[in-house]
Amino acid sequence: MEGVIGILLSLALLMYLAYRGISVIILAPVLAMLAVVLAGEGGQMLGIYTQIFMTKMGSFAIKYFPIFLLGAIFGKLMEDSGSAKVIAKSIINTLGIKHASLAIVLACGLLTYGGVSAFVVAFAVYPLAAALFREANLPKRFIPATIALGAFTFTMTCLPGTSQIHNIIPVSYFGTDMYAAPLVGLCAGLAMMLGGLWWINRRITTHENEGYGENHSNEPLLTEERNLPSLLVALLPIIAVVAANFIFQKLLIPSWDTSYLAAEKFGNMDVNKVKSIWSMIMALILAIATVVMFNWSKFTDVNGTMTKGAMGSMLPTFNTASEVGYGGTIASLGAFLIVKQAVINISPENPLVSEVVAVNVLAGITGSASGGLTIALEALGSTYAQLAEQFNINPEWMHRLASMASGGFDSLPHNGAVITLLTICGLSHRQSYKDIFMVSLVIPVTVTAITVAVLSLLI
Repeated sequence: MEGVIGILLSLALLMYLAYRGISVIILAPVLAMLAVVLAGEGGQMLGIYTQIFMTKMGSFAIKYFPIFLLGAIFGKLMEDSGSAKVIAKSIINTLGIKHASLAIVLACGLLTYGGVSAFVVAFAVYPLAAALFREANLPKRFIPATIALGAFTFTMTCLPGTSQIHNIIPVSYFGTDMYAAPLVGLCAGLAMMLGGLWWINRRITTHENEGYGENHSNEPLLTEERNLPSLLVALLPIIAVVAANFIFQKLLIPSWDTSYLAAEKFGNMDVNKVKSIWSMIMALILAIATVVMFNWSKFTDVNGTMTKGAMGSMLPTFNTASEVGYGGTIASLGAFLIVKQAVINISPENPLVSEVVAVNVLAGITGSASGGLTIALEALGSTYAQLAEQFNINPEWMHRLASMASGGFDSLPHNGAVITLLTICGLSHRQSYKDIFMVSLVIPVTVTAITVAVLSLLI
């Protein structure tokens, strides 16, 4: 029991100290070792640190670093070329003032689905959203919720084929691909989007008399930019990454001779476990080449842009990898067997329920969707895969629900993306967090719970 208390104390400290702004890269190893000591295994601490924590951390970085790296470079190129701004501006101008919230959500959603990180999306869309809300005289405090709905919810976790890491991580645990459970994902994604839009529009209608407001901080200064690409040129990289990912994953890679992967030097690997990563690497390389080729004259320093993108990939990679190391360490403790059994016993005959609960809770504790997802699947992924087979549950459902669950309690106030979004918009938690909470936590968690209930009837 002392070990269980140690694990819970360690998790509580991780959540609290991350909320206080201490880096997860520092917290993860320290608090993992605290759990080791409290579990009575302190005599093995150095061995656990080097052979378990660092091994798990390193294996995650090795597997997913190309995705983080190429994704960050792609996002930075889209930003510096003006392509992200053109896409957002075109959607907003097309739908106009009457549909301000829908325009912003769709602009964010398209960019996120195409692989642009949520942080880049927020930077690209905020100035345009502020201009639109100012022109329509709508309260500025609702802008963060519209961006969060488009970037942090349905296009991040639900839609089949989305290029976000949250849709790639479950692949290796369930033997699926990025298009897992397409009907489930589309229905859930549509429900999240419509539910979020209903909430935002209801709030705007209720408070429209207060106007845009005055004396706001971080107000963008919109200047006329004459060197932006055309809409078609701006869309080409997004089209390239989505189309290439599908073609490589569904058509080309399955036709290749990959029998060599069975050799010992390749780890006796099944191609299905790396197919999604391979296809995403190739798709992002093609998308990067497309951005550079069609926007060469727009860049003042391509090398500088790519270098900034590469450097920007380091922190999210090692934040998440550190959380994986933490999760692997906790899972190695004898006391974790009690925790593991408790989570599974939430619904012993329905692993869909326990998986969603486990991912949501850990995403909330770590304040990270990808972090909570990787910790949960690192500790329990093989167990859920076995339970799915035992109860004849489609592994694609397990994949999609794991991804959806990661985008729920991650959006608590200490979430890095939430804090960054509010900073970009020049608003505080007190002003805008209530609506972020509704569209990126309450509604996604509700939709996920309903999806679990519906799928449970089909088992």
